[in-house]
Amino acid sequence: MLIDQLKEISIAGELDIVETANWNPKVTRRDYMVGLENTGSAVVDDPDQQLYESYACESDRNFTEYCNRRLEDLFHRQSRETDPQRRRELVWDIDTTLQQEGARPVIFHTRGATCWHPQVKGLTTMVNSMVNGWRMEDVWLDK
Repeated sequence: MLIDQLKEISIAGELDIVETANWNPKVTRRDYMVGLENTGSAVVDDPDQQLYESYACESDRNFTEYCNRRLEDLFHRQSRETDPQRRRELVWDIDTTLQQEGARPVIFHTRGATCWHPQVKGLTTMVNSMVNGWRMEDVWLDK
């Protein structure tokens, strides 16, 4: 059980299982000590959505209320950057700061997989997301 696993790493607490309908209002009110915010993002190849939504000072979904104006300026700078390598470096710098400052600690990473039969051809799955696009316009069966 999760509580037993947490005790193994010296975290004592009570698990409060919350129905989905009550979860969002509870998180929005900041009515928790440690919460799991497990919504995902359909934008897997661009950092803007996650940076602005999860870490911008005035974002409604910045549940930890983390605010670093200097870092927010870097959000804007990386978003405008046209050189992919330079943008990647800026995002890594932003992420390093977010991790060092404990802006929103990562509790776990999920892993996902997609399986299909060998006769299914033309299926392109995303390589950097647990979400699959499920775009079927190029898929066919080859028997």
